[in-house]
Amino acid sequence: MKIILNGSICEEQEAVVSVYDHGFLYGIGLFETFRTYNGKAFMLSEHLERLRQGCKDLWIHIELDPQAIQQQIQQLLAVNNLADAYFRLSVSAGADLLGLPSDAYETPTVILYIKPLPALDEKLYEHGRSLQLLSLRRNSPEGAGRLKSFHYMNNILAKREMASYPWATGAEGLFLNNEGVIAEGIVSNLFFIRNGKCYTPQLETGILPGITRAAVIEIAHDVKCSVEEGLYDWEELKKADEIFLTNSIQEIVPVNVLFDTEGRKFTVGDGKAGVMTRQFLRLYQWKRGSECLE
Repeated sequence: MKIILNGSICEEQEAVVSVYDHGFLYGIGLFETFRTYNGKAFMLSEHLERLRQGCKDLWIHIELDPQAIQQQIQQLLAVNNLADAYFRLSVSAGADLLGLPSDAYETPTVILYIKPLPALDEKLYEHGRSLQLLSLRRNSPEGAGRLKSFHYMNNILAKREMASYPWATGAEGLFLNNEGVIAEGIVSNLFFIRNGKCYTPQLETGILPGITRAAVIEIAHDVKCSVEEGLYDWEELKKADEIFLTNSIQEIVPVNVLFDTEGRKFTVGDGKAGVMTRQFLRLYQWKRGSECLE
């Protein structure tokens, strides 16, 4: 595949980053993942704003122009002969002296990656997927809040743990935080419905402020659905009428089954996508269609 490194298209095998890049040395870097519909990145401005704020927090000086990024997206789609794709925009701190810095990073490394989208499984949105409780706890954010940073060891260790649960093939893993309350999935935010009300863990649990999560909360407010952001435990989740997961690639995915670490199974609702989950998915798809067909 061809990617873009610091504004220039190159073959991925030819892309080179300095061994003194502080993204490599110290994990000082951030990224956003998103996908395109009809060649247009959905909610790109929101992704770039989160990235911009994170770079500010890390003292990485960078200009992020949505029009320029969209142009690069279209260039990569064309040279890779893809109609739509999965994208990752990474901003690494850039090369600097060996040692912890005291000044801002002025020359970050910026990479726009592309890969084909996974095959769409329509049954996933009708029947849902399972959610596996993890033993590993969600680590605390390095700073005041969770950044979508290069620090992914916690997520990778969680993915390794999933391999020890033979009953959870294809499941998403669910983190509790160090206080034992529900946090988020390995690559997703979580919502649940009970008695017609929508609940989601609050940001103070240490979760990522997801772009799709924010969109779902906005949609809920638009349709006068109450959303509570709070602290919830595993026992409360087991009582949910509906559960769904959100991320920018898969959008809104219903959960049909919960598994604990002993393999005990708990069916969610009637074991398939619930009424409110389907409504949120339709409204999200309408929002996406409206923006990406303009």
